[in-house]
Amino acid sequence: MSIDEIKAAIRDVPDFPKKGILFRDITPLLQDPVLFAETIDILADRYKDNLPNKIVGVESRGFLFGAAMAYKLGVGFATVRKKGKLPYKTYEASYELEYGTATVEIHHDGLEVGDKVVIVDDLLATGGTAMAAIELVKKFDAEVIGVDFVIELESLNGRKILENYKVNTILQYD
Repeated sequence: MSIDEIKAAIRDVPDFPKKGILFRDITPLLQDPVLFAETIDILADRYKDNLPNKIVGVESRGFLFGAAMAYKLGVGFATVRKKGKLPYKTYEASYELEYGTATVEIHHDGLEVGDKVVIVDDLLATGGTAMAAIELVKKFDAEVIGVDFVIELESLNGRKILENYKVNTILQYD
């Protein structure tokens, strides 16, 4: 398998969720067990020599890639979810959207002091959600050793806001 085959599995959906947006749909990638496994292998292999203690998956597609990556590496998994979705005590961080703000949360016991953490999501756009996840990890005095995505939309410059962190992506689009 190759990165070109993974990229070929990403479906372009024009005008979703609104007119003028070209949505990169990962559903066909998830439906192909060989390509999905290859994607997880690429994500996980980056850390085989610098093993994290935890993978943090960002709602919701980051759960798919992050949980599989945690399983592959034999490490724990924690979730970052939209405000109000976690049932226990939480820390929260807010970030800017095009119109307004959004808030994400993590359980108080999601990480431990000193954990080495990789944050995983499906898509890097503006970087706001990833930066909020980083803020949550910092509340534990944990170390972010990587921020990984399957897809990067380079024209939205999300990498710039994350410039102080090791950012890894598999696929890049303009």
